[in-house]
Amino acid sequence: MAADLKLAALCFLLLVSSLPLLAHAECECETSEEEHDKAGALKLKIIAIFCILVASAAGCGIPSLGRRFPALRPDTDLFFAVKAFAAGVILATSFVHILPEAFERLGSPCLVDGPWQKFPFAGFVAMLAAIATLVVDTIATGYFQRAHAKKASAAAGYLEASDADHTQGGHFHGASAAIASSSFAGESDDGAQLIRHRVISQVLELGIIVHSVIIGMSLGASESASAIKPLVVALTFHQFFEGIGLGGCIVQARYRLKSVLMMSLFFSLTTPLGVVIGIGISSGYDENSPRALIVQGLLDAAAAGILNYMALVDLLAEDFMNPRVQNNGRLQVIINISLLVGTALMSILAAWA
Repeated sequence: MAADLKLAALCFLLLVSSLPLLAHAECECETSEEEHDKAGALKLKIIAIFCILVASAAGCGIPSLGRRFPALRPDTDLFFAVKAFAAGVILATSFVHILPEAFERLGSPCLVDGPWQKFPFAGFVAMLAAIATLVVDTIATGYFQRAHAKKASAAAGYLEASDADHTQGGHFHGASAAIASSSFAGESDDGAQLIRHRVISQVLELGIIVHSVIIGMSLGASESASAIKPLVVALTFHQFFEGIGLGGCIVQARYRLKSVLMMSLFFSLTTPLGVVIGIGISSGYDENSPRALIVQGLLDAAAAGILNYMALVDLLAEDFMNPRVQNNGRLQVIINISLLVGTALMSILAAWA
């Protein structure tokens, strides 16, 4: 069911971004006269595919090492610090990398027709995407928690009925029923928290995937070797840090190995796949065409809204309000510094990306 919700949300975002294409707008913006080295650019794109693939897989896999290295387990201070760093990376990605791109594309002078110059669509779409993420987040969490509560209630009811059939040992069975009921309550709380982490990991991956496809296609469609070189380095670090954040959420969700591998593989392949698509369409792709500007601008804005919500609500607020953090001043200082370092490093990368 969670997979269906994720797929439905992705389809909704793509549908919304495609609606403006029904209105055709003509624009004759001139492309730059920069000399293109197609052979050199293609070589760099192939290098980029492998670098980004390895960095994404490594970043997503690091949090899973807690099984072998106790210091990286979800209940350690180091894990909180790493997750805060990754959340800072995702937050900076939203505000510093993606949202400015959305404003630039949807405010382009090439979009002379239509309402694009009269209304801040980038901020509006980002706001709607954040609200939509909130709706999906709450509905999915509520649905699965109710389903889990029904199962726990049915199990507790079965135990009480079984206890009633053995009345000859009334006090003993009554005590055992009370202990079992308390145990079920603890398991119910743990199950609700687990469901929350699973919803967070899936919604976060959705937001990252939307952005990853776009940046991959932009790199793949470029024919300028001088523009691609810094992008390869920036995107490699970008995907590595985002992978750490997503990997931390996946670890907390406690998926089975098959699901962990599928989610990690899906994340790792998304940007390289976008690069391959960009290479395929590079011959007829014009990044200054109204259609390209509208589609990329709306998708960038939607991705910014999703990642902004996830970073602030589901990652930072979730951990910063955790009783363990609230009761440990030293840990509060550590994760605040880690957050600032993450935002600073990703913001600096904006100078090259």
